[in-house]
Amino acid sequence: MKSLKFGLLAATALIAMPALAATPSEVLDTYGNVAEATFTDSLSTAKALKVAIDALIANPNEETLAAARSAWIAARTPYQQTEAYRFGNAIVDDWEGKVNAWPLDEGLIDYVDASYGEESEENAFYTANVIANATLKINGETIDATVITPALLTENLQEAGEIESNVATGYHAIEFLLWGQDLNGTGPGAGNRPATDFDTANCTGGNCDRRVAYLQSATDLLISDLEEMVAAWSKDGAARKELAEKGDAGGLATILTGMGSLSYGELAGERIKLGLMLNDPEEEHDCFSDNTHMSHYNDVVGIRNVYFGAYKSVDGHDVDGASIADMVEAKDPALAAEMTAKLDATLAALEVMKARAEGGESYDQMIGEGNDEGNAVVQAVVDALVDQTKSIERVVTALDLDSIAFEGSDSLDNPTSVFQ
Repeated sequence: MKSLKFGLLAATALIAMPALAATPSEVLDTYGNVAEATFTDSLSTAKALKVAIDALIANPNEETLAAARSAWIAARTPYQQTEAYRFGNAIVDDWEGKVNAWPLDEGLIDYVDASYGEESEENAFYTANVIANATLKINGETIDATVITPALLTENLQEAGEIESNVATGYHAIEFLLWGQDLNGTGPGAGNRPATDFDTANCTGGNCDRRVAYLQSATDLLISDLEEMVAAWSKDGAARKELAEKGDAGGLATILTGMGSLSYGELAGERIKLGLMLNDPEEEHDCFSDNTHMSHYNDVVGIRNVYFGAYKSVDGHDVDGASIADMVEAKDPALAAEMTAKLDATLAALEVMKARAEGGESYDQMIGEGNDEGNAVVQAVVDALVDQTKSIERVVTALDLDSIAFEGSDSLDNPTSVFQ
């Protein structure tokens, strides 16, 4: 991705300010507490997902499959609210690809419809189908995939051939296994994998025992990866230590880098505007489940959590503490009101999208060619995100933090290049 530059990369020291409602150290402590609570909820909901998947495997039917899908959707809610921690926190960004990489070439994992095609010039593993094949050749090396294990997924399949779309682990690999391909394009309907794909006694789709092993391995990996990040944000964890080593100015810059980069380049650009420009359902974040509207919604909630220093937990450990919002209110009340208004406007735009999806028109339908009303709803979200990023930039200036770079996106910064 290109970067939308607001100065150089290093943060400078804070210029002396009048007495604040919150000190930088207090704000950074709250920021860490919100991260710990949100990742803890992500872990607990992933464990609940495992329970539902185990029930599906023990008794594969449409009811247990529906329950596993519901548990996956529930697990996405807290996780998506962590994404404002990606940009600026190297520990999170380096780790994130294991759990949330997308889009994925699903033919690496399992059977696909003939419309998917048999090969790709960019990806030699486009239809490797590890579930159907106990032996794979990767980079000239023969891989023994007789037993599908977490180690096989992480060491041999994830980004096989150094190709990012070879996603073998994380939420979206599990999503594909639970839903299967969404073959509806920009028409109604999500993936429709039958429960019998997991029934070793009455198997459809072939290789049900290996599909079960893959689903179990991917779920166990998700839990272990989330345990790693919960530990990183514990009181003496590596992420907290890395944040503290940046000093007050560097820590505050990290918070605003995360907010601005997720708001602008990642969410407004790569996840929303690009798919809207192309009218392409393959650019939909949760493309198998049609849960994209909620992923976008929870990203926006996560930005708000970071700014206001508050988190409403699904597991009872809420956070409410000193925040960037407090610092801005003390320094520039007018800007504080502006920033709150912009965040509220963005949330309102997402509420419209969410209501439309819940009313029966999924996100991939909204971005479809010729759906002027749906397109306008999605564009309004992009516009609100871009607008709020401008106010985040003004917050950077108001707090005397120089040299922050927000992630950019060709879809916003150089749209003609998208079609070249």
